[in-house]
Amino acid sequence: MSVTEILAAVRKLDEHEKNRFLEGLCDIDFNDAWDRRMEHDTKSGKLDFLAEEARQESNQNKLRPFPGT
Repeated sequence: MSVTEILAAVRKLDEHEKNRFLEGLCDIDFNDAWDRRMEHDTKSGKLDFLAEEARQESNQNKLRPFPGT
């Protein structure tokens, strides 16, 4: 079943069933998917611009102290 099909099926649920569906989603740990995506993006260089931006800000003394430090 595709995500599109799942979304279409959820739209057809009555309010009670939608609430049960949402409660069921709470039982699913999605953090592993986030971690895998971040790891992939880091390895592929997709996030390199963030490090470069930080370097430039640091070289121009534009960085603010990290909160709590």
